[in-house]
Amino acid sequence: MSMPQNISSRQHQILEQLRENRNGLSIDELAKLLQISRTAVQQQFVALESEGYIKKHTLTKTAGRPLTLYAITDKGINCFPKQYAWFSELILSDLQEEISPERFKGYMQRLAGKLAKNLKGRFAGKKLDERIDELSKIMTDLGFQIKTAGESGDDKEIIQANNCIYHDLAQKHQEICEFDLTFMSSLLDREVEQLSCMAKGDCNCKFRIKK
Repeated sequence: MSMPQNISSRQHQILEQLRENRNGLSIDELAKLLQISRTAVQQQFVALESEGYIKKHTLTKTAGRPLTLYAITDKGINCFPKQYAWFSELILSDLQEEISPERFKGYMQRLAGKLAKNLKGRFAGKKLDERIDELSKIMTDLGFQIKTAGESGDDKEIIQANNCIYHDLAQKHQEICEFDLTFMSSLLDREVEQLSCMAKGDCNCKFRIKK
């Protein structure tokens, strides 16, 4: 995972400094650390604060006027790259050794069902096309690059993901694909058929919604 595209290299530097100084830094301190003007720091702060990457708090000094410090938020910390794949692989491999392939597949389906249950409220009372739109938004938020298309005269019958957010894991544990199928079918209230799979060498992951 890389830095979000809306964060410039200068803003990245500011977040790095604030991550290293968790108690916060003043504008003057950041300007000195980065060797840029105070005005330049303030300009970057406007965007960072509006996006929720940083927050400010005021410290009362024993002498003189209160000092305003800026600190990085959890959202700001989450912008930095993370590597969870090795830990997920460790858990999945251990689980797969403990149970049979069918039980492992069933586990993925149950896991997807639990997640879908938590999101059901966003789909209540919506028509199928609206459900597909909502599902596309959720999958996009999860990191998928989604587009929908129609077949046989239908406006939306195909959901295509041009990336797989757990590609390496799915190559080793293809039962993970059952998670996607169960998740999608639960939220759409329709059977979903997988037409292609990147973990199996296809150029995308494509799903057909049966009506």
